[in-house]
Order: sequence, then C-alpha cells, then structure tokens
Amino acid sequence: MSIPSRLSDYLNQHATRYDVCWHPHSRSSAETARTAHVPPSQLAKAVMLEDPHGCVIAVLPADKSVMPHEVAQLLGRQELRLVEERRLGELLDGCEPGAVPPVGMAWGLETVVDDELEQREVVYLETGDHEQLLRLSQDQFLALMHGARWGRISRAQMH
Repeated sequence: MSIPSRLSDYLNQHATRYDVCWHPHSRSSAETARTAHVPPSQLAKAVMLEDPHGCVIAVLPADKSVMPHEVAQLLGRQELRLVEERRLGELLDGCEPGAVPPVGMAWGLETVVDDELEQREVVYLETGDHEQLLRLSQDQFLALMHGARWGRISRAQMH
C-alpha cells in the first residue's frame, strides 16, 4: 500500500525530508519495532482518543502507554476515551484499520505529542499501513509537529 494521499500531501506541503523503511507485516507498534529493527523509544505510535467534542491523536513512543486523563487535562477537556479500532478506518481515509499515522494534522485532527519524542535524534512514523515506516531526523520531526500540543502524556507500559 502507498502512503495515504492526505499524509503525502501534508508531508509535501511542509517540505518534510524522510526515508521510507519497509518491514514485514505487523499487527502492533511493538511488533513493528521488532520486525523493522527500530528501538521502540524511537517509533512514534499514534493513539486516537475521543469525547463528544471530537477526536484527538496522541503521539508517544511505542514502548509507552497513553494517559488519556493527561491528554484531556492538557486540552481542557473533561474525559477522553480510546476510539474503537474498527472505527479508525472510517475516521482516517486511506489508512488500514489499526495503522494510525501520528500526523493527525493531515486529517484536521488535534494532535498532542509526548515530550519524550522531542529528545530523539531519529523518529520513525507509521504511514497508515502495516508494512512501512517513515524515518525522520529530529529536526524534520519537530518541524512536522509544529502546531501540535506537547506534554507529558505517557507512562511506562504495564506488562
């Protein structure tokens, strides 16, 4: 599958430089990191949250869990909950279910990025399918996320 047109248009509009990295089909961000031989802390996963006011994309390292309450607090919302995976394809045209690109702005969605990703020299992004990643330098990632809100929105995953 190719990069969804909304995402490629957004990347082009922002003159984003990136490399495409192919990997075997994966079903989760942890599996993606493993199969692509990428440190999970450098893979920016997207989690879609919602409330009656609409959807928000939270972007965090793949080895972390989102804290919906922290995202809601940062945005001045009451309570955000996870969007059901079956609805993701409806909300993000051109993307496969469960493969949410961490560039919600391309779909007009409010985006919140975890502060930890600001420190990464290289950041990998899902592209909307389960077989390719974009590799961005720190400068390119920060420029791409300009306009997103930043905050402490993740915690270590519970095993």
